Parts: sequence; structure tokens; C-alpha cells
Amino acid sequence: MINLHTHTHYSDGSDLPETYVTEAISKGFSALGFSDHSPLPFDNTFALREEKTLEYCNTVIALREKYACKLNIFLGMEVDFIPGTGHSPGFFMNHFPLDYWIGSVHLVKNKVSGELWFIDGPKRETYDEGLKRAFGGDIREGLKAYFGQINEMVTSCKPDVVGHLDKIKMHNHGRYFSENDPYYISLVDETLDLIKNAGCIVEVNTRGLYKKRSESLFPGNMILGKIRDLGIPVIISSDAHKPHELDGFFAETKKTLKEMGFRSQMELTPSGWKEKAIE
Repeated sequence: MINLHTHTHYSDGSDLPETYVTEAISKGFSALGFSDHSPLPFDNTFALREEKTLEYCNTVIALREKYACKLNIFLGMEVDFIPGTGHSPGFFMNHFPLDYWIGSVHLVKNKVSGELWFIDGPKRETYDEGLKRAFGGDIREGLKAYFGQINEMVTSCKPDVVGHLDKIKMHNHGRYFSENDPYYISLVDETLDLIKNAGCIVEVNTRGLYKKRSESLFPGNMILGKIRDLGIPVIISSDAHKPHELDGFFAETKKTLKEMGFRSQMELTPSGWKEKAIE
């Protein structure tokens, strides 16, 4: 097994990086990647602090050397892409010895007002209030901005992995939009075409299911079917915030993907990205 989406106490995870390493070894993992949230230029409770970034990197590199005979360890970062806000993804790749990066959108920016809509976190009320504040409650404008932000990230930065592609649905629960709405599907189709052209990997993120915050994977079956048909590569990730979550819902997700016709997923190795059969 391999998991490349892992958060430690350096961002919004629960434990020291080494605790995740020992847990991964005990579960029979072949590789583990750390991907704490990139620093942001405003107060928050979930991102790396700028002054701790180098320490985070050095800690992971030291663990790689310490456990080299037992586990392949990779240094990554989940970069929160917010146009015109904070450092660009290229800054982190150029200034720190990252092996890979995950590009994600958690904060949707209204480019006119500059207001940010936080679509993540445990509270539905935060989602609702943010949509009202940033987009006047207009879900179509919110969806357009969300997928537009992903599109800009994909075309301008080409992340190795696109994180939880349809995370915007997590607090929706059928209240604001339907995933079968032609408007929504057209936005998804445009984004997938750009991802295909950019050569990015799409993450199949299990966190919504094992945390019981979503009724389906990120992305759900409708989008996964399109990804399969387009031949876009995928990787299963748990988005672990605690050590025991490292393989959360992996077995069920592999079964789902195989039943849908997926035969392989990508994995990161010391010699680069490789395709591996889904077991």
C-alpha cells in the first residue's frame, strides 16, 4: 500500500510524522508521503506556519534516512491554490526539496470582492455562511468560481496530483445543486479535459467516506466514470489526519474502482511515478 496524502501536527494533523511512519510500517505499507498544507498569508488553524516549513522538510528527510530499509518516504505538500494570494506552487517547489505536490482548492475566491468561501472543515454552517458572504448565496457563481480556480491551477501550475476534485459537494447534501445538473456536469467536463491535457493525476480521496462526511468518494462515481473513459491516471489517497486513518476505506475503494473498470493506479517510487495494478 501507499498513501501520499498525509497531514501531521505541522499542519492540521494529530501526531508527529514519525508516528505515521511506524503506523505505516505496521500496516505493511511500501511507501508513505507527507503532504502538510502549504503556508498561507493569513491566520488559520490548518496550514503550516511559514517559519516551520523548513523544519517540516528536514524532519521528513531525516525519517526517510532512518527508515530507508523499511519504507519509502516522500516529502510533499498540499498546496492551497488561491489566485493572487500567498506564494505560488512554484515557490514551494523551488525553495524546498519536495518530491511531489498535491494541488487543492479549499478556499474559493470571488475575484471581484476578494472574499473567500471555505468549503472544507467539519461545520456545514461555515459552508453556508461563506457561500452567502462571498457569492450572495448564488451557488452557480460559487461552482463556476470553484472549478475555474481548479482550471487555473491545472493549466498554469500542472500539479502532480489534483486533490479531492469535487470536494465542493461535501456540505451540499443535495441542498444547493445536483451532481446530475447539466450546468454542473459541463463544469466538470471542462475541468477534466484540462486535467487530461496537463497530464495530472487525479486523487481518489477516501476521507469523506470514512469520516462519514460524504456519501461518496472524492470524486464520486459520475466523475470517476468520465476519468476512466478519458484515461486520466488516478491514485488512491486517504487524506489522513491521524495515523490510524492511513488506509481508511482503501479496500472498499479498490473494489469500487475495479468494478468500474479501472485496472491500475499511479504510485511514486524512488525512480519516479509508475503505474501499478490495483490489487
